[in-house]
Amino acid sequence: MCPQDFTRFVAAVEPRLRRALMATYGPARGREATAEALAWAWEHRDRLEELTNPVAYLYRVGRSRTRPRLRTFLPDPPEAHHELWVEPELLGALKALTERQRVAVVLVHGYGWSLVEVGALLDLKATTVQNHVQRGLERLRRRLEVGDGD
Repeated sequence: MCPQDFTRFVAAVEPRLRRALMATYGPARGREATAEALAWAWEHRDRLEELTNPVAYLYRVGRSRTRPRLRTFLPDPPEAHHELWVEPELLGALKALTERQRVAVVLVHGYGWSLVEVGALLDLKATTVQNHVQRGLERLRRRLEVGDGD
């Protein structure tokens, strides 16, 4: 793959890869994992054309290359945040979900991914992803003490 083709590849793949890894690890860690995955992609660019689902493959590369330094998903909220636009307890509630529930909920409801897309990323069936989303939303509602219509 020539440098121009690789540039086009990165432009097509990077946003989805970054969102998935940020949903898994949080903003800073997700960007680092994305950079690790894209560095691997550059080093192995001759193999990229063989991949049927490069985002899912690079997602796993990013996870494995950053595994020894895993941290919590989301940072603690800042002491004073003058532009708070989400429920203040949401970060803590998201931390309480299992990793698969958190990734499924954030990608489906936060980024608008389909169940099939998340399933391809996590190597799960769409129905399994749907179960993770439903269970994650139920746990969020209970923890935040809100109903379906709130």
